Amino acid sequence: MKEITTAEFNKIREYIKANFGISLSDEKKTLVYSRLRTTLADLGMDSFSQYFDYLTSDKSGEAVVRFVDKITTNHTFFMRETDHFDYFRDHALPDIQKTFAGQNDLRMWCAASSSGEEPVTLQIIAQEYCKKNNLNWDTQMLASDISTQVLDKAVAGKYANEALVNLPKPWLNEHFKKLDEEFSQVSDGIRKNIIYRRFNLMNPFSFKKKFQVVFCRNVMIYFDTATRDQVVEKFFQVIEPGGYFFIGHSESITNTGTGFQYLKPAVYKKPFR
Repeated sequence: MKEITTAEFNKIREYIKANFGISLSDEKKTLVYSRLRTTLADLGMDSFSQYFDYLTSDKSGEAVVRFVDKITTNHTFFMRETDHFDYFRDHALPDIQKTFAGQNDLRMWCAASSSGEEPVTLQIIAQEYCKKNNLNWDTQMLASDISTQVLDKAVAGKYANEALVNLPKPWLNEHFKKLDEEFSQVSDGIRKNIIYRRFNLMNPFSFKKKFQVVFCRNVMIYFDTATRDQVVEKFFQVIEPGGYFFIGHSESITNTGTGFQYLKPAVYKKPFR
């Protein structure tokens, strides 16, 4: 197979930026080659120009789905950036209970769900909060990602036991079923309350109701400033006044003009006007 040329890399890079908002530096040329070479081999292609023509002309959508699965980074684990979950439990939920008193639905969106560790954690916290405070909230939540590959894993809800070592033991006893010495599965009570969908953050945000909590962590680091600001503005529009917005600790939102109120590193709130 031929090496990827600079011209071919630039075509692919521009396609990724235009369709998915991801900005790739010149140094990512080798990464693109290494991630896509097996796809080209499977398709019997020997050049990236041939592959690019196939990718952009395929009408079935299958080529794009496979391309996204290969090119995106989906690194996550249970209890990543734990302080966010503590804040969600100890501050955001009590405030939401007070602010939205009388409403019986807790509307949450995990906008970068990856293989499901984050939405599972949020759902467990929400359900345990409701139980502790005798709330009859509907906690069904939306969890989305651009990669079908990781969404399939999230829907299955099956995790290696070694990946669960940082979870509280009461959680393991109540919300996970041990399948064997290697794997456990998330309980039906948690899984049925998470709706997984493929969603591209470059698309319009069109929802019937606004959210009280949005987690979108460690995604916007792959966007340039203009793209990030556009996406943050879209999030602002779909969050209820009084709602919360969580991003990754390596991310920040500045000079966006959206009006989010800074609460603590990577935690924001939409104020009442």
